[in-house]
Amino acid sequence: DVIIAVIDTGADYAHPDLAGNIWINQVELNGIHGADDDGNGLIDDIRGWDFADEDAHPLDVDGHGTHVAGVISAVGNNALGTAGVCWNARLMVLKVQADGSPDMETWAVIQSLQYAMDHGARIVNCSFGGGAYSPSEYATLGELKDAGILAACAAGNSAVDTDIQEQKNYPSCYDHENILSVAASDQDDGLASFSNFGFNSVDIAAPGVGVKSTLPASTLRESRVIVH
Repeated sequence: DVIIAVIDTGADYAHPDLAGNIWINQVELNGIHGADDDGNGLIDDIRGWDFADEDAHPLDVDGHGTHVAGVISAVGNNALGTAGVCWNARLMVLKVQADGSPDMETWAVIQSLQYAMDHGARIVNCSFGGGAYSPSEYATLGELKDAGILAACAAGNSAVDTDIQEQKNYPSCYDHENILSVAASDQDDGLASFSNFGFNSVDIAAPGVGVKSTLPASTLRESRVIVH
C-alpha cells in the first residue's frame, strides 16, 4: 500500500512491467472527464501530473524516469522483464522535465513535492541534482519532513566530495533529517567511479552501475531505428 512518488522525466505508465503498480487517483478516474473532480486545480490527473509540460500525461520520452520506476517497483513474480526492489509499491508519476528539454525545472520539482505530500505519498524519489541551492525547494522538503515523508535523493554523479561547500549537490545536501542521500556503488560494492561521496553529506550507497530496468516504448522504437 506504500505510494512512492517518482519525480523525474515521467514514466511509461502503460509498460507491461509497470502498469500494474501505477498509482491511480480514484476521484479523477471515476469522475467527469475534463473536470477537476478532486478540486486540486488539475484536470484528469489520474496517474500523477506533468508539471513541466503542464498536462495530465506524464509520459517519459527520455528514458530515465521509466528506468528509475522499474528499479523501484517493476511488478514482480509476473514472468516479465525485471522486478523492482519494492515490487508491490505503487508509483505516482510526476514529470519535471519537459519534452525536448535537457533540464529538470526546480519550480516543477517543488510543485511535484507538494503534490506528492497532498496525495498520500510516503516516499519521494529524486534521482537528480545540481549545484543550485533553492530556498523554496529547501522549505518544501522541510514540509515533507514534518509530514513524515522520506525523500530518497541521488548524491550526484560528479565524483566529488559534497561535504565541501563549493561542491554540494541539491537536493541531497539539504540538511533535513528526512533526506536519504544515496551514492552509487559498483559490482564489487565499491564506490562507483562517477559517484559523489561525503562523510557527512552522503548516507548510503546502492548499486548504480550496469543496473537493468524498464525502458519506455518510445525509447525502444528509437533504439531499433538506430540499430537497423
